[in-house]
Amino acid sequence: MKKQFIKVVLSCAVIAGGFTVTSCNKSSGSSKNVSRATGWKINAKEGGFQFNTDFKEQETAPGLVFVEGGTFTKGKVQDDVMHDWNNTPTSQHVQSFYMDETEVTNVMYLEYLDYLKSVYPPENPKYTNIYTGALPDTLVWRNRLGFNETMTNNYLRHPAYAEYPVVGVNWVQATQFAEWRTDRVNEAMLEKEGYLAKDAKYQAVSGEVQGTFSTEAYLNRPESVYNGQIDSLQGKQKKDSTATYAKRSSGVIMPEYRLPTETEWEYAAQANQGTREYNNYRGRKKYPWEGDYTRNGNRVGRGDQLANFKQGKGDYGGIAGWSDDGADITAQVKSYKPNDLGLYDMAGNVAEWVSDVYRPIVDDEISDFNYYRGNIYMKSAIGEDGKVNVLRDSIVYDTLPNGKIVAVNLPGEIKMVPVDEQETYLRTNFDSSDNRGYRDGDAGSSRFFDRFSDEEDEDDPNARKMYDSPRHKVERDSAGSLVRQYDKSNNRTSLINDEVRVFKGGSWRDRAYWLDPAQRRYLPQYMATDYIGFRCAMSRVGSKSKTKNKTPRGKKAR
Repeated sequence: MKKQFIKVVLSCAVIAGGFTVTSCNKSSGSSKNVSRATGWKINAKEGGFQFNTDFKEQETAPGLVFVEGGTFTKGKVQDDVMHDWNNTPTSQHVQSFYMDETEVTNVMYLEYLDYLKSVYPPENPKYTNIYTGALPDTLVWRNRLGFNETMTNNYLRHPAYAEYPVVGVNWVQATQFAEWRTDRVNEAMLEKEGYLAKDAKYQAVSGEVQGTFSTEAYLNRPESVYNGQIDSLQGKQKKDSTATYAKRSSGVIMPEYRLPTETEWEYAAQANQGTREYNNYRGRKKYPWEGDYTRNGNRVGRGDQLANFKQGKGDYGGIAGWSDDGADITAQVKSYKPNDLGLYDMAGNVAEWVSDVYRPIVDDEISDFNYYRGNIYMKSAIGEDGKVNVLRDSIVYDTLPNGKIVAVNLPGEIKMVPVDEQETYLRTNFDSSDNRGYRDGDAGSSRFFDRFSDEEDEDDPNARKMYDSPRHKVERDSAGSLVRQYDKSNNRTSLINDEVRVFKGGSWRDRAYWLDPAQRRYLPQYMATDYIGFRCAMSRVGSKSKTKNKTPRGKKAR
């Protein structure tokens, strides 16, 4: 009996590193549908806790490429002939994310415009500014001493330019496109998983149902979607009363499309994952491709340009038929080889908006993990009924400083308001809604703050800024005419403010100097040019790598 007892104990022992750990309870956590917290059944027919235990990993959404996160040196430029002093190298870590394979093209943006035109007809005075506010500025092609009317009239809509990157889009419009794309992709995902009926997404476009789909409205008040007509558009999942509507815990809803942060964009452009050489890891890779030159050094294609950029004064492509880079303005996407991550045109073609507010100095002392300047924390507005406030016909418009009117929200979306003391009280990680000027431009940035501006804002006496850019006011009167009030102060010392955004990468108009992924420039978020486009990104939820390691680190799989 004694020998048998010893045998049983040893069969339950695991000896590792000199320590003996006993565990005979094989049933613990053996079933993914049994709670390791309570031992209750999960997803039982009898009721109780319901949760998606079959989720594998985040699906790659349309148009995106997976970028595994890691560490890199941000801001390491090979040349600084401009002496901007805005590229101090900093060590940063980026979480895994997804990024568009190419820049957003004309045909992709036209799909957006067509949707807005169908769902919110511009001939309806209530909706006019929704469509017109999203239109790219095609006049960016004009030049006082150049003939570019062909692009002005044709670049956006002619099929010859369908797969060319869209330009003339300001930062605000690019952000709104990403929000629209999020809703359309999640609408398709819900249809795919049976939460919406087949082709339900087209009924809003055709006018068969009123209203449209908003991701956040669906998650918070699903009965409000499609202007309250969602019951008639539900799919096969409705047969199961517990799965009438998808929830965030269902794992079906994708994270939002958005503009990449500057850190993400630079990390993806460098593509150091392709080679693990020491020099690349230390941030000494000059371009998104290997080598220090802009021409192909391989045997096949030797001498060909590796990107679309301006090679010299009056030289936008090279000598025809010899050193030509294949484009005099923008080029069709995928005209050049991708970088090691499979991303196209991360240098040249068009420069690209990123989400960050511009500052000359990157404050890595406060954050070296997913660095980003531009956070404005918002929350859902709660109505008198205790539920989130879904906006119906109340459309809020904003007049940009250049006079362009854009819609702040679309009908059917949730009303958002800044976070208040309820969320910030006694917190150490944030204490306000708007953090764009944190540690660089607000009153707490410098002991000598008062020296930077001796002029106060009439509306906000405490709004004196280190970056005291002009404060123009542009509004439209009841007749729609622009009313301009220019800031004529002689004390302004900068054009930098909280509405100036970073754009990255060289373009067809730029010399090779700007092809370095670490180079950075800025432009007011309401302005557009013929050389700035954009691409979208999406955060990854779950594991860092797409290939999950089922075996805990440090243990061998049996």
